[in-house]
Amino acid sequence: MCLFTVKSLYLIIQTSFLLIIIVFMCVCVCVCVCQVTRAPKLEQQGQLLGQFDQKAFLSSKQLKAGEDPYREHAFNLQESDRLGSERTIRDTRHYRCSSMTFDPDLPPTSIIITFHNEARSTLLRTIKSVLMRSPPHLIQEIILVDDFSSDPEDCRLLSQIPKVHCLRNERREGLIRSRVRGASAASASILTFLDSHCEVNTDWLQPMIQRVKEDHTRVVSPIIDVISLDNFAYLAASADLRGGFDWSLHFKWEQIPIEQKMARNDPTQPIRTPVIAGGIFVMDKGWFNRLGQYDTHMDIWGGENFELSFRVWMCGGSLEILPCSRVGHVFRKRHPYDFPEGNALTYIKNTRRAAEVWMDEYKQYYYAARPSAQGKAFGSIADRLALRRKLNCNSFRWYLENVYPELKIPEQDAAYSLLKQGGLCLESHGTDSLGLAECKSTPSIPASQVWMVNSTLFSLLTAVISLSLFFFLFFFLKVVKTLMWSFSFAI
Repeated sequence: MCLFTVKSLYLIIQTSFLLIIIVFMCVCVCVCVCQVTRAPKLEQQGQLLGQFDQKAFLSSKQLKAGEDPYREHAFNLQESDRLGSERTIRDTRHYRCSSMTFDPDLPPTSIIITFHNEARSTLLRTIKSVLMRSPPHLIQEIILVDDFSSDPEDCRLLSQIPKVHCLRNERREGLIRSRVRGASAASASILTFLDSHCEVNTDWLQPMIQRVKEDHTRVVSPIIDVISLDNFAYLAASADLRGGFDWSLHFKWEQIPIEQKMARNDPTQPIRTPVIAGGIFVMDKGWFNRLGQYDTHMDIWGGENFELSFRVWMCGGSLEILPCSRVGHVFRKRHPYDFPEGNALTYIKNTRRAAEVWMDEYKQYYYAARPSAQGKAFGSIADRLALRRKLNCNSFRWYLENVYPELKIPEQDAAYSLLKQGGLCLESHGTDSLGLAECKSTPSIPASQVWMVNSTLFSLLTAVISLSLFFFLFFFLKVVKTLMWSFSFAI
């Protein structure tokens, strides 16, 4: 009897333990389900889209059988079209973000989206994600700036969606001038710039508007999650990254400095960043205009994020990345559209303008890192220099000391060069490994093939190599002479 009681007790405990595990797993599943951003119901979609016929819009431009799905847009168009105009995505924020509160009187914003020959499915998904996952009272309007796409119907048809307005350029202007046009047409006091291949996440907008409302000189950006260009999987990005760059003005994501990380006792706190990626950010319209908008003498795309970032910091503002704001973005490996002067030349022209206006004496390090930039025409910068004087901006030395002290200044006794062996150049692979690759010709020399060495050491090394060659030739000729003498003696 006693044995039976013990066994029964054991079974009861075991069963109870299993029930606890099952309940715990159910709770976890419920939490995960609650953290998923769901697509709206059909009746809600009708309210969002009005008379817009999304089925006809998408079906009129389908990928044909046998066509390369990557050719037109540098991402898998077939997979994008398969997803359609909306989908459920996971809420990638820290769990504490869901308990944040915001002022009830946040001002509305104008969303500005520029595009050139964007895929219809990605463009519509960008717009619908904004409408689905934003409080309606915070969306004043969505301004589409069609940068002279091949099919003007793309923009015109989308303007049938409530709150969506269409502006079409009469010629190709590029992202920079197109954004200025969109900002000038905006009626809200807050501007939100968004790329045309994005998907915004849960409560993405409120944290950014809140920060700008509290201080109009702040320019804020979300954590930019990754949307795979192959299968369009939505992947969470690290919340411990900020924007940085090297002396060639190559943007990179980098870890938050340990001091800044230790000072952040709350994962929802904003992250100070030296530069922003530039594709997605929120800014006060008055501050945008007072700071001089964008440098409209820059072409197409590239470098404008450095110019804007330097200007904001050096002229009295600040840049932040907000961990509780998440936006997914399709990162492509190449540009699917043409640059009038080529991608490399356009980027060099734009970054040279930024360096000449804002980097003061430190621009020498930009030119050392990008030797091909020296001879590239960049146009007049008189108006941008006058703007800097008018705004009474700080020096670039101030920027390095107060905003980006982690950017190390190269040694004064330094030289930049290619390390060549025949037609091959030593190249960095971005890891601890090095390799040889075909040397690129000017002006498209990649930063991965440019090496900085101590010039004294470089001169010494050159002298040693020259001396070694001299002794090699001396002994080689001596050996040849000896062999010839021996051969003559034998005859």
